[in-house]
Amino acid sequence: MPGLLCPRPFGYKPSVIRVAARVLFLAVLALVSSQVSVALAQTTEADVYVAQAVLDFDEKRYDQALANLHRALALEPDHVEALYFTGAVYAAQRRPDLAAPFLERARAKSPRDTSVAFQLGLVYFAQQEFDKAQAVFEPLFKTNPELDGLGYYVGFLRYRKKDYRGALAAFRGGRAADPELQQLTRFYTGLSLGVLGLPGQAAAEVEQALRLAPGSQLTGPAERLRDTIVASRQKERRFFLEARLGATYDDNVIVRPTENFRETLVLDLRRHKHESFGELFGLTTNYVWLRTTDWESSVGYSFFTTYVNEMPKFNVISNLFSADLTNKTTVFQLPLQTNLQYAWDILLLGEEELLTRHNVALSSVLVESAHHFTQGFVRYQAKNFAEPVDPRPLRDELRDADNYMAGFLHFIRFAEDKHYLKAGYQFDWEDTEGRNYSYQGSRYSLGGQYTLPWHAIRFEVRRGPAPALVHAQELDSALVRAGREVARGSGAHEHRPRRAAAARQLHALGRVSELAGVLEPRALRLHP
Repeated sequence: MPGLLCPRPFGYKPSVIRVAARVLFLAVLALVSSQVSVALAQTTEADVYVAQAVLDFDEKRYDQALANLHRALALEPDHVEALYFTGAVYAAQRRPDLAAPFLERARAKSPRDTSVAFQLGLVYFAQQEFDKAQAVFEPLFKTNPELDGLGYYVGFLRYRKKDYRGALAAFRGGRAADPELQQLTRFYTGLSLGVLGLPGQAAAEVEQALRLAPGSQLTGPAERLRDTIVASRQKERRFFLEARLGATYDDNVIVRPTENFRETLVLDLRRHKHESFGELFGLTTNYVWLRTTDWESSVGYSFFTTYVNEMPKFNVISNLFSADLTNKTTVFQLPLQTNLQYAWDILLLGEEELLTRHNVALSSVLVESAHHFTQGFVRYQAKNFAEPVDPRPLRDELRDADNYMAGFLHFIRFAEDKHYLKAGYQFDWEDTEGRNYSYQGSRYSLGGQYTLPWHAIRFEVRRGPAPALVHAQELDSALVRAGREVARGSGAHEHRPRRAAAARQLHALGRVSELAGVLEPRALRLHP
């Protein structure tokens, strides 16, 4: 949008004009008074030429102004005001290439002069030397954010570099008296909010831009942008359906124990068939029933099953029903997405009910910058296992539980999400009725992804063990007790190995569900 980069002719700062007027006043006093004070004695002939040039400049007599400024520079080549106004006159004539050398010399002589720095930045901006302009504007914005129009230029330069959060801070932290510049600021604020995934606030900013100057050249593009934001929001698909199919091989379906020659019953357990190929099938569907600019809610269903070819009684079937609510807003000008999810699922082992769960998860994603975002999450899960009636399990073997989990995950993104690094921590507490299955675990995760330049092939590395499901010693003792019951012929052989295998498959199923965002806190859709 080249026509919008420089919305107004280059001007001069009132503070510098006041200096020039003071110089002109001193010069006039010098002519009418024969007794000159110490301050008046400092007025030079070059000051008089500069003062006259200021009057010519104010009347838009640019040729006369340049003539007087050249005379002043011939007398004093390093005269700061003469250098500044020479650059300002050339800028007013739309000749920034001639203005830049004079303004650079003026800034070298007076590096702390905000007027000189601002005018030099505008000249670089007009020449589309944006890196040079940003190098001038950024330090100036830190010390003088209220400088008229500076916030727009800093925000625009940050927007070009896809620093949308920084652009938003500059647009909202700056000041502009010119209506056209105000409209441009609102327009690019809307663009930044749209990219950050806040279409409601984006549409409001664009609407405000239209109200500021309804008849400007920006009206047409602004109206099209507003309509695009609204239309794209309405056209986002509401229904989602996905099916997946896979194959497995398991060399220990029944979770047989390792060799232990001290326990003869373990050898009996190891003789059972334990290897099998299998298939996986998953179906996920979701419908968004509520969608506004800042809120979204959906309901969904997920089906997952494993089929063990050699031992069908170890098949696992999962049915999960879910509902969630998502809000998009900002906190301290940082985009924030918060998701609340409820899910209920039932797992079958073979044709028998194994487990039902109620899950409530709350997660939030805070986008700190274009390259950083952090997800925090908490989850509560109520587990109800279908325990066998005959024989009843021991008290220490009861697995009904309340599970509490909390953690965070931080991402560092590169090259528009083609590559990333991530690190996080998760605390998990399983509070079961039977002490053999209670645990408290910590998970540290570290990973990354690199996208190769050929056909978008991705290479991903993950590191981080999952929390132990049970303590090792308690698991060993539970297996020994299971072996003894098998030897007694108590009928527990129909439940113990299956339930141990189901526990392991359940854990694997939990990892698959975590990746799908079903049982673990959902990964929210993010914008760069």
